[in-house]
Amino acid sequence: MGDIGFLQAPEPTPEAQRLFDDDLAEVGYIMNITRLWAYEPAIVSGLFDLMGQAGKAAGLSYRQRGILVAACASVLGDSYCSLAWGSKLADATDARTASGVLRGDDDGLSAAERAMASWARKVARDPNGIGRADVRALRDAGFDDAQIFGITVFVALRIAFSTVNDALGARPDAAFRATAPQAVLDAVTFGRPIAE
Repeated sequence: MGDIGFLQAPEPTPEAQRLFDDDLAEVGYIMNITRLWAYEPAIVSGLFDLMGQAGKAAGLSYRQRGILVAACASVLGDSYCSLAWGSKLADATDARTASGVLRGDDDGLSAAERAMASWARKVARDPNGIGRADVRALRDAGFDDAQIFGITVFVALRIAFSTVNDALGARPDAAFRATAPQAVLDAVTFGRPIAE
């Protein structure tokens, strides 16, 4: 498999092969982040289980998850998750809206969605700078405290995932050049470049 970011490819295991097979079935190729997480398939599976639980606790739709991930990943400068989830958000909305969220322009979103995107950026940018007024903005947008907790855990887990990928040099898959909408590609001017 060659090097994966800054690490050498791990020895293949049956657990890693299951991750690879899932990628092949879902996207048609083995993603660079999957190759990286092949070091510890149980950890990435557990992390995604936790994200799923947090999303369920918050009652998040696919579109809402896309907004949260695109907003926090772009603030972190994570090009990989920004391209992946910007593309998913474009499918759930449109390319202009997804590009806007990646750029910090939420005009294409509802008031509740704008509150979620703003919250995700604050959690990613400066969680210690968050105050009661920020939480009140989510409540005013219709979210109860259990949902706010779930949203926050979901975003924090996405940040953890991005941090591992970015710190270890995972580059966005070359396939994004052909699969990501042009508006999403144009919005992602940060982070690691797309792989060759």
